[in-house]
Amino acid sequence: MTMKTNNYIPSSGLKGLKENWRSDLSAALSVSLVALPLALGIAVASEVSPMAGVLSAIIGGVVTTFFRGGHLAINGPAAGLIAVILGGLIALDGNINYVLAAIVISGAIQTLLGVLKMGRFAKLLPSSVLHGILAAIGVIIFSKQIHYALGTTSSAKTTIGTLVDVIYKIPEINPFVFIVALSGIFVLIFYKKINQKFIRVIPAPMWVLLLSLPFVFGFDFFNEHSISFLGNSYGVGPELLIDIPDNPLDSIMHPDFGMIGTMPFWLTVLSITMIASVETLASARAVDKLDPFKRTTNLNKDLVGVGLSTMVSGALGGLPIITVIVRSTVNVNSNAKTKWSNFYHGIFLILFVLILAPILRSVPLAALAAILVHTGFKLASPKVFKHAYDQGVEQLLFLSSTLIITLFTDLLYGIFGGILVTLLLHMLLARVGFFEFFKMIYRSGSKVYHLENGTYDVKLKGIANFLYALRLDKLLKDIPRGSNVQIDLSKTRLVDLSIMENIIEFKRIHDNDGGEVRLIGLENHVSSTSHNRALKIVTGRVKKRISQRQIRLQKLANTNRWSFQREVDWNTSYLRNFHFFESRPIEMKSNSLKGLDAENNAHWEIADIVFDEGALLALEVYQTTVQIIRLPCPIPKFIIDKEGLFDKIFSRVKVFSGANRDINFKNNSSFSGKFLLSGEDEEAIRSFFTEDLIRFLEDNEIHHIESNGEALMIFKYLHIARTDEVQNMLTFGLNLLKHMNFSTPKSE
Repeated sequence: MTMKTNNYIPSSGLKGLKENWRSDLSAALSVSLVALPLALGIAVASEVSPMAGVLSAIIGGVVTTFFRGGHLAINGPAAGLIAVILGGLIALDGNINYVLAAIVISGAIQTLLGVLKMGRFAKLLPSSVLHGILAAIGVIIFSKQIHYALGTTSSAKTTIGTLVDVIYKIPEINPFVFIVALSGIFVLIFYKKINQKFIRVIPAPMWVLLLSLPFVFGFDFFNEHSISFLGNSYGVGPELLIDIPDNPLDSIMHPDFGMIGTMPFWLTVLSITMIASVETLASARAVDKLDPFKRTTNLNKDLVGVGLSTMVSGALGGLPIITVIVRSTVNVNSNAKTKWSNFYHGIFLILFVLILAPILRSVPLAALAAILVHTGFKLASPKVFKHAYDQGVEQLLFLSSTLIITLFTDLLYGIFGGILVTLLLHMLLARVGFFEFFKMIYRSGSKVYHLENGTYDVKLKGIANFLYALRLDKLLKDIPRGSNVQIDLSKTRLVDLSIMENIIEFKRIHDNDGGEVRLIGLENHVSSTSHNRALKIVTGRVKKRISQRQIRLQKLANTNRWSFQREVDWNTSYLRNFHFFESRPIEMKSNSLKGLDAENNAHWEIADIVFDEGALLALEVYQTTVQIIRLPCPIPKFIIDKEGLFDKIFSRVKVFSGANRDINFKNNSSFSGKFLLSGEDEEAIRSFFTEDLIRFLEDNEIHHIESNGEALMIFKYLHIARTDEVQNMLTFGLNLLKHMNFSTPKSE
């Protein structure tokens, strides 16, 4: 099913600044409201001045923007480096000035790596090991901050000991601190379930700070005193508030290079450099998948950008700067267009510090602890382990072993230990000896053939695991973008998740440029799960398992003479022509039913889709069943969704940032009250939506309906549809066609 692609790409440089300032400014405001509380919390958790976090976020905006290679990413301090800074403080005698020197040197090394075009080496870290490191960091953050949330302290020397102390410290909980943290955690948990736009316009972390203020004033945290509760006396006072000087410039500190000749100093530098570089490059690639304009980040330039800004930050008393995924996701979802949104968010933070300093001094540490406890939990939540398991049982093993090694040693041991466990299991699964294993990686005989018809045939052989990632890049780099490529994996003995991710990324880039990348040769490979990225080993032809739902769908297809394909379909690029999937990467498509509506000459398809919203820390994985109907003739582009009570107000606000406004029909107020209808060509849409079509939509349950001009995409459920729901979807879609006036010309 081929469709036209929207080839518009926002201008860059000063021209992009001029053309897109509205959308970028609006997005930057949303981002800065998230960045401020996170920057304060990350600094406090790193046991440095709260202003050090805000300073880092400002530098990440106003400095990094001019040197980096990304488009929609946001730069600043990150929770993933909290454990590194804490480890540095322990290793360097608790002196923050020594740690600042390590940060400056780390930034210089990152800059050099970028100049030498060595950003590609980050691909040598298996993704499950990275997630294991992040999970360990999450546990460390949680164990430290839960005591601040409870109003207790722990003298334990280890992360596990600090966690165990929580149980023993329950009788010492300060209820006047705990209530602040508990209310913040409730906000963070239930925020996504609230659909009211007047609440959602302010990000959850900012709500946590705002809702903590009544407790601060009610319990008078500004003066040292005791409050009695249930026969016990609990102390409250200014030590429970964050410490921000009257003059923010007083927070500036400078590095001390006095320990530059010691091993602990260089181990700290190595830890910061490795974690910061890997997180930056992983986040940059993740943001590229969210970019609705399908742009690609120059990873080496990105390393230079974060390296230079990290040097500036460390020199002024700030934290390391990386690409941050949560704030980047907010930026994408807020309709940002260019890199200038990152710059604007830095400017907004400067204004916040100047204007809101008195309010910031009233923020309790417990509120920041709530944000960090929630962040730590998300990094190591059951969802993280389930997602790893869904990608393959072996991925769960890699993640868990990295997590355990890190918690009982440190981050560097965790990285190298996780890689070693991964390699050992790969050897066992490949069933070859040590020397043969590495020979099958580095002397596999994989080649690219340029055929006479202009297509490229890629023959991969041997063992294709994360160690082969750089050679794979070299093998594929000379294939022109937008080419037709066939990748044959039939001669591989083992293909791991990292290589599958790289191949899928290669396919995404070429498909976006009008090419086609086909994957063949996996019929004789087996994996522990059905996930399309799961590690695969060759075993000979295997019998594929089939579920009861697939049996019912096959019977439904046979009865109605439709086609049914239960296997994973790699060709999903056409779905990105719909606005809904522009910034929601599709992981896989399967269980595809296809047929023809002869009455309207419309080909249709109903398939299960697994897609992501956000990435890394901000990742949410959803499953749904969508219907695509290719139309017999062009129609206007539009989107129909459910309309809430405050949607009209906020749709008018969003128009300022360049978004399409809600189209209302005066003579059909019930329809306009029920549906949010938007699109580029309002006149054509009004002409297309006849009284008959409006009445049909009013009489039926609300679906997400989207036209890209050539096809409709319809779905209702954020779960895999049952067989009866699939039939209902088809009935609705085909009845919808009957009420559409295809004689209405599409306005240009």
